[in-house]
Amino acid sequence: MELIRFDPTYARDFKNLNIQWLEEFFYVEPHDEEVLGNPERYIIEPGGNIFFVKDEKKIIGTVALMKIEEGIFELTKMAITPAARGKRIGQKLMEYALDFAKKEGWNKIIIYSNRKLENAIHIYKKYGFEEIPIEGNNPYARGDIKMQLLLS
Repeated sequence: MELIRFDPTYARDFKNLNIQWLEEFFYVEPHDEEVLGNPERYIIEPGGNIFFVKDEKKIIGTVALMKIEEGIFELTKMAITPAARGKRIGQKLMEYALDFAKKEGWNKIIIYSNRKLENAIHIYKKYGFEEIPIEGNNPYARGDIKMQLLLS
C-alpha cells in the first residue's frame, strides 16, 4: 500500500469513490457534483491537494484538502472502498493529510460532517479536532457539525 498525490489519471477514482460513499450514506448534492466532476478546477488549481491510497494497482481510498482562504483548508471528500474499511486506512489518510498541512505551515483545518457518522466524529476528535459553530450557509445540506484543528 502506498500514499500518492493527485494525478489526473486518478480523477475518475476520486469521483467514483466519493459518489459510492455519498450514495451509501447520504445523497449526492450539487456542490459534490461540481467538485467531484472537476477536482483540478475546484481543489488543485486554488492550492489544495488530493491524496490516494493505492493498493498494488487499485485506488482504495482518497481524501482532499480544499483551500478556503490563505492558511485555512477543508479536509473533505474522504472515501474508502467498502472492502478496505475497518483497516485504519482512513486514519492513515488523516495522518498523512495533517502532516502535510503542518509541513506547509497552514493555520487551520476544518471539517463539515454529520453527527450520524459517529465513528468519523470520534476519529476527528482523536486527532484534536474540536466542534465549532456551523454557519447557516454551509456548503453541504447534510452537514450538521463543523470541526476545526488549529495547526499554529
